[in-house]
Amino acid sequence: MAYEAMEDLSGEESVGVVLGSQDATPLECWVAVRAGSDLMLDDLVAIESADAQNRPVRFYGVVDQVRKRYEGTQFDSDAFRVKEGTLPAEVSYAGHVRVTRVEPEVFFPPTPGDEVRVVRGLAYEKALFFDEMEKKVPIGLTRSGQKVFADLEFLDGKRGAHASVSGISGVATKTSYATFLLYSLFRSGVLGVQTANTKAVVFNVKGEDLLWLDKPSNRLSPEDRQRWDRVGLPVGPFPSVGFYAPAKKGVSVPMPDTGERQDGVSAYVWTLKEFAREGLLRFAVSDAEDTRAQLSFVAERVASYLESAAKMDPDPGPGLTIEGTRVANFDELVEVIDARLPSIMAGQSMSGGTLDAFKRRMRFAAGRMGHLVRADHDGCRDARINWERHQVTVVDLHRLHASAQTFVVGALLKRLMDREHGGPLTFVVLDELNKYAPRSGWSPIQDIILDIAERGRSLGVSLFGAQQTASEVERRVVANAALRIVGRLDAAEAERGEYGFLTRAARDRATILKPGTMIVSQPQIPTPMLVTFPRPGWATRRSEVALASRPDPFAGID
Repeated sequence: MAYEAMEDLSGEESVGVVLGSQDATPLECWVAVRAGSDLMLDDLVAIESADAQNRPVRFYGVVDQVRKRYEGTQFDSDAFRVKEGTLPAEVSYAGHVRVTRVEPEVFFPPTPGDEVRVVRGLAYEKALFFDEMEKKVPIGLTRSGQKVFADLEFLDGKRGAHASVSGISGVATKTSYATFLLYSLFRSGVLGVQTANTKAVVFNVKGEDLLWLDKPSNRLSPEDRQRWDRVGLPVGPFPSVGFYAPAKKGVSVPMPDTGERQDGVSAYVWTLKEFAREGLLRFAVSDAEDTRAQLSFVAERVASYLESAAKMDPDPGPGLTIEGTRVANFDELVEVIDARLPSIMAGQSMSGGTLDAFKRRMRFAAGRMGHLVRADHDGCRDARINWERHQVTVVDLHRLHASAQTFVVGALLKRLMDREHGGPLTFVVLDELNKYAPRSGWSPIQDIILDIAERGRSLGVSLFGAQQTASEVERRVVANAALRIVGRLDAAEAERGEYGFLTRAARDRATILKPGTMIVSQPQIPTPMLVTFPRPGWATRRSEVALASRPDPFAGID
């Protein structure tokens, strides 16, 4: 084992010594805090020890528990006597240290009485292995204001990919943290020359929070700006964002169906030719509550029939010709399939009840998402989501029926995974992951999300999934996430096995976390870290948009 010279820590604050009344092991120990000093949760410390030959050994660790108690008392009521001065006692102030790193790697325990120092600078980076990360992504700040990093290679697919963010809705700020991670990736310079080619697809599932990423926020205080400075990122909105919203129902010209955000938003639909050629029928008619294999078989058979029709269609337009019948919208497609379903399923032992059930699914789909599949206007050909135009593409879903949301997510993820040679690195932000990849039951797009989790990093797709409860998401999806992140958790949820990466203290803390505070576990750091992140520099609703960036309603009027 190599014993190398270590940096001098004499300038760092000495807060105490290793406790002798509690066991010290190579992985954990207790620290007696010196009078006049403070040791707090999340402090990073270095313990200076030596082996039997008096060669220096340094233990680095993080404080995950602190406590105070009286020494020399026996009963709980003695606290009153000590306070009154009738019973002598001393206050014992101690902290528990979970070891994160040993230099050199000789795993014997530190010795009682060894000096303990709170560290900054290089020693802090060594404690968390930041000195071994070639490309560091800022992911927040410690409680004391020190930067926390993640290794890019565990996000971009080189050694790992994906992030899983869990927490109570409205309190855990899951989507805010996922977008902060995106912002850090794009604005920190860590991607280097690949920054321009790297893309992100963000699904806006609830409300309009993500429809203002390109607008600066008017809610930032001087303290918020200082926190952005400390994390090392410029404060502001995303510089390159494209917005897409579903086309309105009952309108011939494809127009985006949004709420307050109207400017800069494009409508999206799928042409009938694309719907057939890409085999998207299964996302339109499948139902998470219906797992009967026969219906799935019918859907796959009809999808293959439509794909063949698209290949043989001599007309290059967005419509679809099926056995001489030209189809221009989803309702017409339903009628054609109804009439031809017996011949499509010819030779298959399929009951009439199953075929009727499939027809009902088609008619339900026509009412819920049929307006998203059409070819009855020249504008349909151009109303296509193109994530290559901007660095970040926001796809709005919040006004769609749940089954229509599933169709859009499934169709886009399939298109991403079907890219030739994988395409450029693309980050996908998807909330409500438990709906799309449930632990129990089935979802029409579950197979695609599993494919992304297990194979996506080799194809340039990294999933940032968010959910209220990781215990309700398919195990393999969560297990493949390199970064596991939790915000405020329900007390019962925090005890589930999916949060086994949290220490006992971290589980308890997760139940009282405030918005803007997360606990992050990553492969290179052997203990989860509590981090805070600054308030978004972009607006999350129209009222937050800085006045200077709002469009002038009277522009162009003399």
